[in-house]
Amino acid sequence: MDAVIVTGGSSGLGAAVTDRVIKAGGTPFVIDRQQPGRDDVPWIECDLADTRGAEQATRKAIEMAGGRVGGVVTAAGFDVPGTLEDVPGEVWDRIVAVDLLATAAVIRAALPALKESHGGVVTVASTLGIKAVSDATAYCAAKFGVVGFTRALAAELAGQVGVTLIIPGGMRTSFFDEREDRYKPGPDAKLNDPGHVADAILFALRQPAGCAVREMIIAGETETSYP
Repeated sequence: MDAVIVTGGSSGLGAAVTDRVIKAGGTPFVIDRQQPGRDDVPWIECDLADTRGAEQATRKAIEMAGGRVGGVVTAAGFDVPGTLEDVPGEVWDRIVAVDLLATAAVIRAALPALKESHGGVVTVASTLGIKAVSDATAYCAAKFGVVGFTRALAAELAGQVGVTLIIPGGMRTSFFDEREDRYKPGPDAKLNDPGHVADAILFALRQPAGCAVREMIIAGETETSYP
């Protein structure tokens, strides 16, 4: 496996992807505000809400990789649940910027290298990108956007770059830690292991030229994914 750029690769699903890339013999290049928990991972510090900064960080990662990158995984994402009226505008905007706009910015900056390597892109949406719930207008807007963006990108890059949309359900990560109790999964919630989702992402990235995994929904077996 070649070099793989992983946004949000210092924690949660991104960290699981980073570990899987290393185990597969590749080199992950993490773009994140936080440093990865292991010293052998190249890291570019970046606040992904700054989309132009995200593009610069991506170009720096490609340079660090010697100009050749085989994949990009946009695993960065966060949410602050609440009603549209209660979530401050700057917080609402930041959710959309990190979850959607940075996804496009990073991929845009990586496209020349990906076309040269005939590499792959994996975007990470959510089951809240195909079903809507209350108190999640920013997150749903961003993740619905990731779904539409990825489907359009797959049509645009057909035959040039592999494009895969991953739609994960709730996972056992720190994603829910800072929420009010009413927005946390219940004690009996059956959340998925992020490692399982990371395995699916690596499966998509390792498809041979001419074969693309377009979309996968991955959730705990008791989660209802569709509205």
